[in-house]
Amino acid sequence: MYIPEQFLMENDSIFQFVKENPFAILVSEMDGTLSGTHLPLLVSKDQKFLIGHFAKPNSQNNSKNKEVLCIFSGPHCYISPSWYETNRSVPTWNYTAVHIKGILTYMEDPIEIQNSLELLVKTFETESSSYQLSDVDPNYLNGLQNGIVPFRIQITHCEGKAKLSQNHSIERRKLVIQNLERMSGENEKAIANLMKQSLDQNS
Repeated sequence: MYIPEQFLMENDSIFQFVKENPFAILVSEMDGTLSGTHLPLLVSKDQKFLIGHFAKPNSQNNSKNKEVLCIFSGPHCYISPSWYETNRSVPTWNYTAVHIKGILTYMEDPIEIQNSLELLVKTFETESSSYQLSDVDPNYLNGLQNGIVPFRIQITHCEGKAKLSQNHSIERRKLVIQNLERMSGENEKAIANLMKQSLDQNS
């Protein structure tokens, strides 16, 4: 990923970003063609692996022992030059993203597979939810598990980009924030908040 120095995400922020934005695109090369799957990926406790699973009919389940690229996207939005002190400029797009590369291998141990599925449910169910994977009929659950290919990705490289107008003056960045905060979209408000945090770090 092309990352100018001022947009480089700090290493200690990358895994927190993935935890907050776990729905990824997993890209791998299959028979000379690039393929992608949209799916949630979890970071292991030791931050050495990503954990997930494919549907068994998905051709990407043949990615064993191959390098894969996982793309995580955060808030993003259009930035209008009309918000600047002068409109003698061009439009741009502010966004946050993380790329993680690694080697994909399959989970074979039934206990490890079960733990990974329980972690997935525990991560995304709310605290008030009554749903428990252990309450599901074992025969039904086994049937569903036969239809997936659980995997882990040993992380070999990760990088993050937070493009938040850091290449513009503080005064211009404040004007962008003001305009984004007037908008109703969640992405615009999220980018405004991230831009304010970036300004605070520079002050």
